Amino acid sequence: MREYIDGASAIVRGALDAGCTFFAGYPITPASGILMHMMRELPRAGGVAIQGEDEIASIGMCIGASLAGARSMTATSGPGISLYSENIGLAVMGEVPLVIVDVQRLGPATGGATTVGQGDVQFVRWGTSGGYPIIALAPTDAADAYRLTVRAFELADRFRCPVFVLTDKDVAMTPVTVDPDDLRAIPPGPRSVETHGDPYRYHPPGEIHPLHEFGRGAPVRFTGSTHDEQAFITKDRSTIRSLNTHLIAKIEDHLHEIELVDTDPDPGARTLIVSYGVVAGAARVATQAIRRTGRNCSSVVVRSLWPVPEAVLAKALVGVDRVVVAELNPGLYRREIERVAQHCDVVGVNRIDGHLIDPKDIMEAAW
Repeated sequence: MREYIDGASAIVRGALDAGCTFFAGYPITPASGILMHMMRELPRAGGVAIQGEDEIASIGMCIGASLAGARSMTATSGPGISLYSENIGLAVMGEVPLVIVDVQRLGPATGGATTVGQGDVQFVRWGTSGGYPIIALAPTDAADAYRLTVRAFELADRFRCPVFVLTDKDVAMTPVTVDPDDLRAIPPGPRSVETHGDPYRYHPPGEIHPLHEFGRGAPVRFTGSTHDEQAFITKDRSTIRSLNTHLIAKIEDHLHEIELVDTDPDPGARTLIVSYGVVAGAARVATQAIRRTGRNCSSVVVRSLWPVPEAVLAKALVGVDRVVVAELNPGLYRREIERVAQHCDVVGVNRIDGHLIDPKDIMEAAW
């Protein structure tokens, strides 16, 4: 028995199974399918789905809903992420658990609304002020989109931060057959909620305190400005340093909980193929084809793009002197691989014309 499903439907199912109770979004190709599915399915599950008047209002409603105790999600594409930027920063500063789906399309600007691309890789990491870390997961197909959406809600609650599901037009809009067992996950447990004590008590760097919902227990203050433990704006240097160190350390000190990398090592291989998202399929085909010629070749599929899984990548790079990074952009993630693989010859296989990468192109670059 197989099921016919596209990535948008899989993301919606993953969100529902993860306990999502609030969704707000604005129509934008190729993410509109998620909005349509959520508008239909979430009310049936007892949740609320809203088409906002624009992208800014939509993510704002999600932040408010999260602070009131909902598990919230929104979905958009590159131009919408531009409009989300300020509120993404607000979610980072206010430690708001929130899942943001970015269905990438070819840019820049309006670009190709119905054309595949992976041009938002650096955008979601650096698209808001301050440079503070976020978490971004990159599904390779519809079944993976389901699993990583569930995981995104878990991580958002665990680390109290926005988590991106960074997918693309072809994963979201292409129906494929999947094993129903691949669309089953263990739902996350109930959200840990603090209902007494100080509403904004910051723990030592690296620790994350429970969400304190509006309307439950002690009064809650919320601000996007630099603030003290009681959410009052402050200029005290030690308090500011403690707050900002906490925002960094709570993610960077827990990389082992976030990293998701599929490794396919080949003993003796001196070539490593790195891919993510929809390109992973072509990379896997290319890896197997190279091995059939009698040559050794290893492969890595990065499913957690941010933070960069440096430890796993470093282990995969042992004995390797050539790295091929395949992606549908000018080489955005290749920059991160070059940082980790400084002893290697790092080459890119890139397309920016709206077409998928052919496995033969990856094979040629791997020789």
